[in-house]
Amino acid sequence: MIELIAISVIAVIIGLSLGLLGSGGSILTVPALVYILGQDEKIAIATSLAIVGFIAATGAYSYHVKKQVDWSIVWIFGIPSMIASYFAAGLSTYLSGMAQMGLFSIVMLLASFSMIRKKHDKKVVENTSNTTIKIGAYGIFVGCVTGLVGVGGGFLIVPALVLFARLSMTNAVASSLVIITLQSFSGFIKYNAIMAEQQLTLDWNIILVVGVIGAIGSIVGQKISAKIPQEVLKRFFGFFLLIMGIFIFSQSVISLA
Repeated sequence: MIELIAISVIAVIIGLSLGLLGSGGSILTVPALVYILGQDEKIAIATSLAIVGFIAATGAYSYHVKKQVDWSIVWIFGIPSMIASYFAAGLSTYLSGMAQMGLFSIVMLLASFSMIRKKHDKKVVENTSNTTIKIGAYGIFVGCVTGLVGVGGGFLIVPALVLFARLSMTNAVASSLVIITLQSFSGFIKYNAIMAEQQLTLDWNIILVVGVIGAIGSIVGQKISAKIPQEVLKRFFGFFLLIMGIFIFSQSVISLA
């Protein structure tokens, strides 16, 4: 019962942060599944991709209805990201579960630094064909991160869409949720095939429960986003990720030593 309550609270946080920021909360999914529910690391990563994809899809649909998704940018970023996520998921078979958690902790630390850092004005980048190539290349990088460690990558996607694609923060968050959906499901398809080969099974009840609760949280997050100072929220969440990242990194080092 305690585990169910804890994972439900985490699901709400995941959904709220995706709705508010387009990033952040999905990075809690893997550690929650590993350390609260005791799942195997590889199963947790595959499960995380399914959960994050479902929650992001719910939030993306809501933004789409309000016509805030920039679909041209979504395809430029999303298609390379989907392909990279699929193939990176395949490469995961060459890594142990704890090695993946070590990489995951590094991604979590990078996310925390990104959120804690004060916002600075950035130079506007002209939208040229060269910029399109940069967006596509960045999509490949983010897709690789998603496929290897099971995070949505919103903390990487949103700043890139603001800087390179010159989207407003609202449009960047909306578009990032679509991209997260695409690359998460792409990676999950590959992981699901790997799970079948290794005779590992996913707990679809957990995917359903956490996905639905998180999806509701995502919708609520969108509705209250205008009422909460996002910079304060990001920094608070960043410090939380910093503590979690240090803990997971230390656990990985101890296990691999």
